Amino acid sequence: MLSKRIIPCLDIKNGRTVKGINFLDLRDAGDPVELAKFYSENGADELVFLDISATAERRKTLAALVLKVAETINIPFTVGGGISSVVDVEILLNNGADKVSINSAAVKNPQLINELASKFGSQCIVVAIDAKLIKGKWIVHLVGGKVPTDLDLFDWAKEVEQRGAGEILFTSMDHDGTKNGFANEALAKLSTGLNIPIIASGGAGTIQHFTDTFKVGKADAALAASVFHFKEITISELKNELQTQGIPVRI
Repeated sequence: MLSKRIIPCLDIKNGRTVKGINFLDLRDAGDPVELAKFYSENGADELVFLDISATAERRKTLAALVLKVAETINIPFTVGGGISSVVDVEILLNNGADKVSINSAAVKNPQLINELASKFGSQCIVVAIDAKLIKGKWIVHLVGGKVPTDLDLFDWAKEVEQRGAGEILFTSMDHDGTKNGFANEALAKLSTGLNIPIIASGGAGTIQHFTDTFKVGKADAALAASVFHFKEITISELKNELQTQGIPVRI
């Protein structure tokens, strides 16, 4: 069995790391380069950077930050936020990103997934899906969770896989920042219905939540932010406990 990955997430706004609850009420969580260095040195398997307020004119700002981070860390990292073209991806990969994450742009132009997978390889392309449970149905949302679509999470995830995405990063908007656990029922359905890795996001609060998302949610990786940023859980203690529970991790 492949090792399960632990991935700290740095949500970036105006060059700083921030964290909110249910995508709202953001608070400062520190300098992204310093945090990246800390996680790289303390057991993280990968890092995810999401520029949550990205616009076209800020692309250069993010690229410069990516370069700073790439020079500081020695683990893979994924960059997302405002990416909508082959050129955007080229800039970020040239500046040291290992993968890119696309979300809103993929929904608006699904063919973009095919183009990026064809040019850069599926292993490079992560499609992030933010979804909320509404009247018993998981509805995909765009623009940082602000805009609902008519897309069903599971239908969209299947299409994403067919178009060449290498991974899916699924964030439950209902669970985001609540520290009440991951959306394991939806994660298990995604994991069993698809053949590409699923990254669980939204809801990490305790070590048990990570155990549950690997055992019950069948996730391939678990992403978290505030529990790591504010030192509520250390990656070393988390991995030691996961190993004790029989879950394969890189120590």
